[in-house]
Amino acid sequence: MLNRVAVLSDIHGVLPALEAVLAEPEVSAADQIVLTGDITAGPQPTQVLDLLTSLGNRVIWISGNADRELLEYRRGQRDSIPDPIAPWAAEQLREDHLDLLGRLPRSLSLSVHGLGRVLFCHATPRDDEEVVLVDSRLDRWKEVFSGLDTDIRTVVCGHTHMPFVRLAHGRLVINPGSVGMPYGRSGAHWAILGPGIDLRVTDFDIEAAVTQVSQDSSYPEIAEWADYFLHARATDADALEAFGPRDGREHAG
Repeated sequence: MLNRVAVLSDIHGVLPALEAVLAEPEVSAADQIVLTGDITAGPQPTQVLDLLTSLGNRVIWISGNADRELLEYRRGQRDSIPDPIAPWAAEQLREDHLDLLGRLPRSLSLSVHGLGRVLFCHATPRDDEEVVLVDSRLDRWKEVFSGLDTDIRTVVCGHTHMPFVRLAHGRLVINPGSVGMPYGRSGAHWAILGPGIDLRVTDFDIEAAVTQVSQDSSYPEIAEWADYFLHARATDADALEAFGPRDGREHAG
């Protein structure tokens, strides 16, 4: 039974955002740090992976769809990736990085004080790129929870880069938001679990981070990428409008 778990999701290869969160006292003091996927598809992929692996067993890793896509691209299992920066990021990874990504589970469960058995995944418990949102209908949540053990009363997911906590069919659902590519408001978003649930945001010097990322990364469009994503220029309304149709709401009866 873990007392405190820090959850970091959707880092997307942004080193200064990750460093800011890891410097938080509650992250340093947590029993475990759980990464809920999309760790490395971004402007500083090798630096992020090397920093996280240096933390050893304190970090528990889960694969996201972007991590899987980078691996598939490098292994010749796909010719393209929808995210423009992802093919570039895939080419930066060393063989040990690829081996690491290839070993990552799609989900896992941990016992957390105050929350019982908690399932951690990237998008949904059954798929790494399904979309569920804070305003997804209850029938949708019932669908994506089908097959879950009844003793799992808390589900932690990422993927959509917007933090929320909600109740769905008696289960608490937590999305910590994104460390490196937040939608809605800037800062590095994460969560601390046990015995309750706290959504956190770490403020850091965005302009300095944009400069650092732009100087450090050889991605051709890095200046525009860093300005857009680190400043969270996509609003939560923009993201909900884009993601909404993918949760099946338009086809609901």
